[in-house]
Amino acid sequence: MAETIDHGTLSRLVEAGAVRGAHIVGQSGGWAVLVKYGMTERPLAAQRSRQVRLFKKFETLVGYLGEIGIARFDVDASSYDATTTSTARRPDRADALKHAHQAAAYDTWFREQVQASIDDPRPSIAGEVVEAKFAAKRDALRQRMGTA
Repeated sequence: MAETIDHGTLSRLVEAGAVRGAHIVGQSGGWAVLVKYGMTERPLAAQRSRQVRLFKKFETLVGYLGEIGIARFDVDASSYDATTTSTARRPDRADALKHAHQAAAYDTWFREQVQASIDDPRPSIAGEVVEAKFAAKRDALRQRMGTA
């Protein structure tokens, strides 16, 4: 694998005026960027994988380059194949998102139940009063049974 350049390094090179140009190369799956600086040309790397970063949409790539300050670049679309561009499937993320939605729905329901209990207009009775009342009932029952 060729040496790559990351976003942070590219941003600093652009700020320093060291970038001589950018070459966008179309390929199966999207668009890659080759950055020219000094006597070197390196592909832009994806942040996490450190593999060559592929932009699925050309418009996204143009926006990215514009944001970091690269307004001029050349494009080689000779190897670009739009039919092989596909969206990556992540069933593990779909399950995680489903669980997150379920948890959020449960949290909402639980909070509504608690708030409904707090807002309940019926009078509440202190725990000590209830305990004393039932203690008296137990004593009365024991006396009737003759086990007092």
